Amino acid sequence: MNYEHKPVLLNAVISFLNIQKKDGVWVDATLGLGGHSEEILKKITKGSLLIGIDRDKESLEIARKRLEVYKNFIPVHSDFKDLDIVLEQNNITEIDGVLFDLGFSSYQIEKKERGFSFMLDYNLDMRMDNTQKLTAYYVVNYYSEKELDKIIKEYGEDRNHKKLARAIINNRPIKTTKQLADIAIKVNKVKQKIHPATRLFQAIRIEVNDELDSLKNGLIKALKFLKKGSRIVVISFHSLEDRIVKQFFLRESKDCICEDKRIICNCGHKKVLKILTKKPILADENEIKENPRARSALLRAGEKI
Repeated sequence: MNYEHKPVLLNAVISFLNIQKKDGVWVDATLGLGGHSEEILKKITKGSLLIGIDRDKESLEIARKRLEVYKNFIPVHSDFKDLDIVLEQNNITEIDGVLFDLGFSSYQIEKKERGFSFMLDYNLDMRMDNTQKLTAYYVVNYYSEKELDKIIKEYGEDRNHKKLARAIINNRPIKTTKQLADIAIKVNKVKQKIHPATRLFQAIRIEVNDELDSLKNGLIKALKFLKKGSRIVVISFHSLEDRIVKQFFLRESKDCICEDKRIICNCGHKKVLKILTKKPILADENEIKENPRARSALLRAGEKI
């Protein structure tokens, strides 16, 4: 199958990264199929370095082959929560810019054996990294009703979280994506703009891959390594991710983060980030028409001070 990869908000990414014609180190923390990285490599100097990180070995290999013409590109199989380890292993102490694109590629979604799509029928998996132990099958069939209710409520933000958790328990064993999707369709009978299984699949995928904690840790470590005047750009695709990014940016753009503003500040926190996007940047109508995935993209950017 031929996968046409259209990087989301490409022009905005390049603009906000503010790539200068000087040697430096850049990081694409979510390499994917390499669309954003390819454009970054076109912009940076030959003496610069781009490190592309991805948890997905298959995507990483596709990107590696796509970008092998660039001798200043290093693909790394890792999770961006371990960004500090990746940089230290490459003897890098500071970076000139970092990008996080938190979306999924059509390659991952359309490959049915990955188990990400409720539109395809295959075994439950949903692992970004197929070397990890936890799978969607385990979550669906072995988590308690209380645990399922919690993740569906918090990660899926589905108002029928209790009914969904109970239905999953009552229909075990659940082996395929279609079986799981059919349960969501039966529970979420009211017509919605999105497919009835969307939120359930999102919740389980986030749990399997520990996506939100990884994002929190990745942002902290990226900011630590950024040079002064360098940029961090993040593209999120749902409210949970965007909320984490927004709150992180707000926190790091303030001197004081004490909860009670009436007392004398004792947190010792100093602002290290200037927010460049008061509101998230959205794709325009032309991009959405060419690439429907861009419809839900939210870009935020900041500069290390």
